[in-house]
Amino acid sequence: MILFANPKAQYTAHKEEIDNAIKRVLASGRYILGGEVESFEKGFAEYLQVNYCIGVGSGTEALHLALKACEVGTGDEVVTVSHTAVATISAIQLTGATPVFVDINPVTYTMDPHLLRSALTTHTKAVIPVHLYGHPAALDEISHIVKEQGLYLIEDCAQAHGATYQGKRVGSFGDMACFSFYPTKNLGGLGDGGAVVTNNPELHKKARMLREYGWSERYVSEIMGWNSRLDEIQAAILRVKLQYLDMDNAMRARLAKVYREGLTENGIIHPAVGEGASHVYHLYVIRVRERDRLLDFLLRNGIGASIHYPKPVHTQPAYAGMGECLPQTERIVQEILTLPMYPELKEQEVGFVVEAVKEFYL
Repeated sequence: MILFANPKAQYTAHKEEIDNAIKRVLASGRYILGGEVESFEKGFAEYLQVNYCIGVGSGTEALHLALKACEVGTGDEVVTVSHTAVATISAIQLTGATPVFVDINPVTYTMDPHLLRSALTTHTKAVIPVHLYGHPAALDEISHIVKEQGLYLIEDCAQAHGATYQGKRVGSFGDMACFSFYPTKNLGGLGDGGAVVTNNPELHKKARMLREYGWSERYVSEIMGWNSRLDEIQAAILRVKLQYLDMDNAMRARLAKVYREGLTENGIIHPAVGEGASHVYHLYVIRVRERDRLLDFLLRNGIGASIHYPKPVHTQPAYAGMGECLPQTERIVQEILTLPMYPELKEQEVGFVVEAVKEFYL
């Protein structure tokens, strides 16, 4: 079986370093917000070229915390996309705000900036572009509109660790940006984890207080907060993996090239790379004819293909009625297919997937 993602393979690739990092934490006696978290926060901020990083419990919590730091709440609207992991939307709802959906660019599958302005109202407080599948959203156009309107820009970078736009890493453009360290991410732990990053000292201070009960000093809550902390073991693991992130992303790009060069017929549409952007291929998502039949064929032949995502959030039962028709979003979800992609995947395995896709279309 060729898995669509394989976090165990990455653990195996760095087993000795990861095991030693875990042992270091266990021996330290400090398991919550100690030196490992502090060192990872510093290292990840330096990697992104931002001033501050706050480690939190998950990517969803990173978004929730960033929104609250920007004082988004009941009565506010937050503009984002429906073609995303549901976490983006659930974080907005956790604040009491209302999500407002904008359709996507059918080439990059990210927010269409030409539709953004018409989605803004007097209730809009923030905009969350999602860097989907490893490709950046159109940050120059989106940023221009957001700044012009005096709104907060919060980047959802959960699928784009290390991606760049106009020479800068995603996560360094917004007022705040949010990352997930779920095990299958380009930079993933061995459990849940996330981070909020910012260049704004006031937002940093507020976010750091929010993640631990609103404390500015221990046991004294200056503001209402909650508990969302990146733990020491996950931070230690992430410190190991951060060293290899660029190398792993380069391997993802190499495997993407094998897919692109191997599947040139049958109208298959490969991931595009927009002008000024770099793609880190968190997922390798193609568009194909007879998607459901092809998916079934690949699964029956031991290839762990999948769909990201089969139902736009605005059409799911919990969120039905929140969005009007989004034609591009609703069209592409009928055609997209995710092929296996992770740094430890062998080129021969990618070749096997390519041949299986070709066989289906014979």
